[in-house]
Amino acid sequence: MPARKHPLIVILGPTGSGKTGLSVELARRIGGEIISADSRQIYRTLNIGTEKVTKNEMCGVPHHCIDIASPRRSLSVEKWRTYALRAIEGCYKRGTVPIIAGGTGLYIDALVYGTTFPSVKPDMALRHTLEKKPAKELYTLLRTLDPARARTIEKHNPRRLIRAIEIARALGKVPALKNKKPLYEVTWIGINPPFALLEERIASRLDRALKKGLVAETKKLREEVGLSWRRVNELGMEYRVCGEYLRGELPKSDLREKLIREVRRYAKRQLTWLKRYTDVVWCESAEEVLRTYT
Repeated sequence: MPARKHPLIVILGPTGSGKTGLSVELARRIGGEIISADSRQIYRTLNIGTEKVTKNEMCGVPHHCIDIASPRRSLSVEKWRTYALRAIEGCYKRGTVPIIAGGTGLYIDALVYGTTFPSVKPDMALRHTLEKKPAKELYTLLRTLDPARARTIEKHNPRRLIRAIEIARALGKVPALKNKKPLYEVTWIGINPPFALLEERIASRLDRALKKGLVAETKKLREEVGLSWRRVNELGMEYRVCGEYLRGELPKSDLREKLIREVRRYAKRQLTWLKRYTDVVWCESAEEVLRTYT
């Protein structure tokens, strides 16, 4: 286990809050490197839908845990943690400060607290039955079994819904992840703009994504990468909604508004999860963070 004396910066915030730009500028000012804790930017090919940081946007700052896996298979939290620990140790050897940036709370728990997850073995018979059900029905079932977990889960992600149901049936409910003492000397930084501003940023982000070719990227995942529609759905609401459009289930006139609505709801769920971190100093802007910490 890493020694407590090692420093670690964790930047939290909902999607669209400005974590990427903030983490890069902070790293430039203090001599840091960035470890992505985004559960989708780990996958190759998912560039537009995840608003993956580009080489130009990196501004020469080393980034880790991006493009480390094929989207064909899900990368476990434990496997991501292995990559992240390796990157952090490299930072310490080089004398740089590791900065964790991302909105995936499970990843942050696993890394900062060494959180282990319920050791419930896969129930293949149950999974086979559940995989035939639509996400809406899976969510309704989870809400019956464990209302608390249902409030924070991505309700359109079949993989996560099935796993949560599997655990809830085996244990009675999905156990709450209890924060223990951090394994590092953590500086917690939160960026959370007023929600009206966040909504504007989400809309602008999605407009950029559509212009860059979000629909085409979704089509590529299906036709060139060879993903099933179920797997496309698991990769996030941007791809799920574009998949609905590509299959003719959603008219083009409704595409933009549904994307904005779904991502806005996701941001609210993220904030619900992030409120569990009681040591976070929350700021409304990157400028406020940089004034405080540099």
